[in-house]
Amino acid sequence: MTVTAVEKSPEKLTMQITAEFDASPERVWQLWADPRQLERWWGPPSYPATVTAHDLAPGSRVEYHMTGPGGDQPRGFWEILESDAPHRLVFRDGFANDDGSPNDQLPGTTARVTIEEIGSGRTRMSIQSTFPSTQAMEQILAMGMEAGITQAVGQIDAILAEDAVVQSPARGG
Repeated sequence: MTVTAVEKSPEKLTMQITAEFDASPERVWQLWADPRQLERWWGPPSYPATVTAHDLAPGSRVEYHMTGPGGDQPRGFWEILESDAPHRLVFRDGFANDDGSPNDQLPGTTARVTIEEIGSGRTRMSIQSTFPSTQAMEQILAMGMEAGITQAVGQIDAILAEDAVVQSPARGG
């Protein structure tokens, strides 16, 4: 599994997931930058995502919904605060109502994605979520955030493995 650490700090109101991949920072960035690739991993396997709007420029939005096993479709959005391809993405991550407007009944977080080369063709990606309060952190963690993001990031290796298959020369006989 790609996830190397999950660290929660109630004192700092943060949760950070770290993963390492056999890919370049540019390739890992594409997992965020291409909405079709993002759909393949943003969300646990039982709640796959559908991205309906996608622009990573500061001031823009990404909008999506996840479809659960029972057909429910919780919605979410990102308000892009910073974008520095292929190394950094910062966004406000929130829950949305059916019409796409922010759901103020559920707390949002600020997500900081860092992508860095660690040598030998490997890249480390960390996603740090900062919560607005202890109560918000407890509420979102109780909703399954830690397991969900761990399962979601755990799907990335399979996507990257497809690159190796595509790039392998065909062997004929």
